[in-house]
Amino acid sequence: MQPRARDRHSVETAGAGPTTIVFSHGFGCDRTIWRFVAPAFEETHQTLVYDHAGSGGAVQAWDPQRHASLEGYAQDLLDILEEEGLQNVVGVGHSVGGIIMMLAAIAQPQRFSRLFFICPSPRFLNDPPHYKGGFERADIDGLFQLMESNHYGWAQFLAPLAMGDANPVALTREFEGALRALEPRIAQAFARLVFLVDVRDRLHELARPSVIVQCLDDSIAPVEVGRWMHGHLANSALVELDASGHCPHVSHPQEIIAILRARLDGPGTA
Repeated sequence: MQPRARDRHSVETAGAGPTTIVFSHGFGCDRTIWRFVAPAFEETHQTLVYDHAGSGGAVQAWDPQRHASLEGYAQDLLDILEEEGLQNVVGVGHSVGGIIMMLAAIAQPQRFSRLFFICPSPRFLNDPPHYKGGFERADIDGLFQLMESNHYGWAQFLAPLAMGDANPVALTREFEGALRALEPRIAQAFARLVFLVDVRDRLHELARPSVIVQCLDDSIAPVEVGRWMHGHLANSALVELDASGHCPHVSHPQEIIAILRARLDGPGTA
């Protein structure tokens, strides 16, 4: 008998309130990445964190066929919400975690009231002349080759990009350790899925309001990406954070908490 979605994805809930905030992590980390942000809302909301298949406590949940597309990860999230009996949740997703939430909200809009995207990217590759994703295909192919040949080397390469030069070295070392702990085969498959994704043509399908939080100095999802998404997402707001790195929920958690609090329950996004 298949384990419950709660068990498969190491779901953790805390707090209480009429609204549930669901946090979706990005590539290379797990549900614990939200430890600086999620607890701040437990007095007024229920919070839910979980691991994507192949990450953290959900390594055994990864299936090469189901998780050959981001839609498979979105279905995992929908399975969790169904099992927990949740509708009209607030979704907070980092990087590809936000894109996974977007796909889930497109498939079942009733499950979400609004979405917060933290440093999202619908396409990491440049597509000139009208779209700057941040990477050339040769850059990404080089990363894939490094992942296959040197599991520690790619972690040393990617961690500083993710955390940003202006932030404490300890954060970079912690993230590097998380990358090293990934199961190599799953990490390589998920990386190819994440860094080659192109869901730009799906943005118009999102019916729920959203807020895009974009760091002004982000080497993985440059500021142009957030502005492009804002221009192509109806009923969206853009908050540009004067911060370095791709993980402001780790490096600047108080700023992220303030942004979420200001816009959690309001009628609109503007």
